[in-house]
Amino acid sequence: MWRTKPTDRFVLRWIKLRLSAPLTLRLAPISRLSPLHLTAAAAFLGCLAGLLFALGRAWQAGCVAALAQILDGADGQLARLRNTASAAGAFRDSLLDRYADGAMLGGLAIFVIREPLFGPSWLWAPAGLLALVGSSQISYASARAQALGLDLGPPTLASKGTRMSVMILAAWASLLWRGAPAIALLYLALHTTAETARRLAIVSRGDRRAAARPGEGPSAEGELPAGAPREGSA
Repeated sequence: MWRTKPTDRFVLRWIKLRLSAPLTLRLAPISRLSPLHLTAAAAFLGCLAGLLFALGRAWQAGCVAALAQILDGADGQLARLRNTASAAGAFRDSLLDRYADGAMLGGLAIFVIREPLFGPSWLWAPAGLLALVGSSQISYASARAQALGLDLGPPTLASKGTRMSVMILAAWASLLWRGAPAIALLYLALHTTAETARRLAIVSRGDRRAAARPGEGPSAEGELPAGAPREGSA
């Protein structure tokens, strides 16, 4: 019942097993409290953490983001405990996670632009944009590959779990060094971009191998497997 995802790294794995699980047991007897309530609360707190980051309250943002992750880990556990887990619930959780993820990244970028580690502030704007776009690409590519039946290999350190862990740790580390969020932003910008390129390379190699085997693979460039969702349906 107490599960962690393969993509949960560092802080998140500890949070889910040590904090989310005990909280779930305490919340389970409250019949009026549903997993959806926890999902919505986690998304709200994640967005609030991003706002706090943008306002320069980094360590407070880290604390609120950690609380959001505790609730985010408890919603699925509560659903499994009550035997009410569903595909719709998983979809809502993933969808609202994107808001929290984006808010934290946006807040981190604004914090760094306001307090640059070196150079003028405008130099850090591209890093913030790259981190936002790269992170959304990781999530989109994972969902799209799953829908199309593509194998992108094992989970990577650019996953949502790692991204949130890096931002939470950077927020807390800002108490000791205000440059920590800038290092985190650079890491997220470069790593997510590199991971996107790696996934494109994996898919391209798969296309070449399929083309080398007569009678296998799509019959035309861009043709999807039977029953696979078309672009825009994901």
